[in-house]
Amino acid sequence: MLGYTIDLLRKVTGDALLIGGSRQQHQGFDVEIIADRWPRQGPLGGILTALDVSAKSPGQPKWNLVVSCDMPFLTGEWLAYLCERATASEAEVVLPRSLQGLEPLCACWRTDALPVLRTAFEAGVRKVTAGAERLKREVLDEAEWKRFDTQGRLFWNMNTREDYEEARRIIEAEKSGGRTTAGT
Repeated sequence: MLGYTIDLLRKVTGDALLIGGSRQQHQGFDVEIIADRWPRQGPLGGILTALDVSAKSPGQPKWNLVVSCDMPFLTGEWLAYLCERATASEAEVVLPRSLQGLEPLCACWRTDALPVLRTAFEAGVRKVTAGAERLKREVLDEAEWKRFDTQGRLFWNMNTREDYEEARRIIEAEKSGGRTTAGT
């Protein structure tokens, strides 16, 4: 999954960084690994780390495409569209809303949102959606993303070994020409 996500991000943005983990943990992946500056504090700490790295980068990128590495049905077409929407937006975060709610781990975050998010984090906010609520948001509803996801699994993520096996079964069935639906 990590290799798939890295390749997908590179196709869309030309680059990818891995926040968290270590070189030893992720041997075999040709990707720059950045230590999470707020380890064991959840995904919001990882997003803060990514924004902080961007803020200190030469040419300071305006936007950061942030995706978790457990979403096997993300597509380059969707991510490219998401990035295009962000580039044209005045928001500080552009994120989809699926049937399960906001999807902040498949979103574009503005680098200059860092101070507001850091203040929220320092005040004890750890839930990513709670951090996003403090920002100017552009929410992309089903009408925006459905054309990239006719099977209803674009934002499906894997939390268990069973989820992984189900995703694998679906992908293999589709590669062999079959159609199937996720049992989530």
